[in-house]
Amino acid sequence: MHIFERGWLSANNVLFTGPDETVLVDSGYVTHGAQTLALVRHALGPQRKLDRVLTTHLHSDHCGGNALLQQTFGARIAVPAPDLARVQAWDEDQLSFRATGQQCPRFTADEAIQPGTELQLGGHCWQALAAPGHEAHSLVFWCPSEGIVISADALWENGFGVVFPELQGEPGFDEARATLELIGSLDARLAIPGHGRPFTDVKAAVGRALARADYLSADPVRNAQNAVKVILKFLLLERQRMPLAEVAELFRTTPLFVTARERFFKQDAQELADWVVWSLRRAGAAKVEEGVLVNRDF
Repeated sequence: MHIFERGWLSANNVLFTGPDETVLVDSGYVTHGAQTLALVRHALGPQRKLDRVLTTHLHSDHCGGNALLQQTFGARIAVPAPDLARVQAWDEDQLSFRATGQQCPRFTADEAIQPGTELQLGGHCWQALAAPGHEAHSLVFWCPSEGIVISADALWENGFGVVFPELQGEPGFDEARATLELIGSLDARLAIPGHGRPFTDVKAAVGRALARADYLSADPVRNAQNAVKVILKFLLLERQRMPLAEVAELFRTTPLFVTARERFFKQDAQELADWVVWSLRRAGAAKVEEGVLVNRDF
């Protein structure tokens, strides 16, 4: 098992080189595709190819490299079972990429992963477990014999991903809490999150995440505020510089921003854009230079 700890914009990748097939869990963001390909090729060596890509969930930072890996290696792409039809149809209204203003080249989904499926990865048996909350159809992968969980965005060392279903009026907080409790029950000795370093004190991380879930669910506006800041920061990381007028336009036209504004904020697009820019500046995540929002690394 090879763990590629990626920086934003990409999710972490986990490569398994088993006796029969090679498998990558998650493929990162499209703009990091060349780096993803280089990491995979270096780990595989010149004599092997990538056989399969497992996608924990269909967010662009986790599946943006799928098309390149499929084109390069002929790798089969597996996605959570409820998402198979929408990927095969490439239904932009059902996929999250247009809604968030992010990129994901079209790829073909070859296989569906059902919760409860057992997978042979790197010579060990892993289980696909349903992990709704951050995204309704998310999966985590659990290896009982080794005590390792690939927790994707369901659990990070300090928190978890935005609870996106709640932004669209669908339940997510209770699901996120149940997923965290499930991970806590596994007695894992190592968690490999979607972002950040792998960590060993899994129960402590679950405790912190449950406290955050309680904080967010007590006032859903908090989750919405976090979401709009995270999405704008993601776009800024990709572009590095954005005129402030363009930022305001994003809040008028990007579906996720529009939905969040209508449901949770009593502000027009300009006012919400100004608040998010102010919040990023206050956190040290961005600065403004001559009417341009500029990325700042933490």
